[in-house]
Amino acid sequence: MYDELTVSDLKKMQEEIDYRVQVLRPKLIEDVQTARAFGDLSENFEYKCAKQDKNRNDARIRYLQRMIKTARIIDDTSAADTVGLHDSVEILMENIGKQRTIRMVTTLRQDALKGWISKESPVGQAVMGRRAGERVYVDMGGGKGYWLQILSIEKGKDDDSIPIGSF
Repeated sequence: MYDELTVSDLKKMQEEIDYRVQVLRPKLIEDVQTARAFGDLSENFEYKCAKQDKNRNDARIRYLQRMIKTARIIDDTSAADTVGLHDSVEILMENIGKQRTIRMVTTLRQDALKGWISKESPVGQAVMGRRAGERVYVDMGGGKGYWLQILSIEKGKDDDSIPIGSF
């Protein structure tokens, strides 16, 4: 399965890789060497922490490289009156009678607490390509779901204001 990412997503990931390889990795390696010099490694907590930090950094680099390698580049070509990538959408959750504004983003940038909803999430799949005034069903799987009403759509663009998420 390929992750659908924008050119901006790929650029941000490459910038993070460059930072982690050129700036962070040398510092973390130095921290490991410094902690190792403290003596007995079996009881050296600083060494264990330094190694964990270095390994976490290396894992993040591998993750980002894999994402770039397997990404399918997409572009938002939605019509002016339909929900597309980077659009802000005001919705009404009919089951609780609550309004909320969400912004449609790629999976890499999702953060539901901030209202950044992935286009691949159940809500994202339900509203993508729909128009204001439409009522859509959000399928949660297992026979469960709920209805949303799309109140308004504000067209947006990728302005690099939303950071890529971490794993």
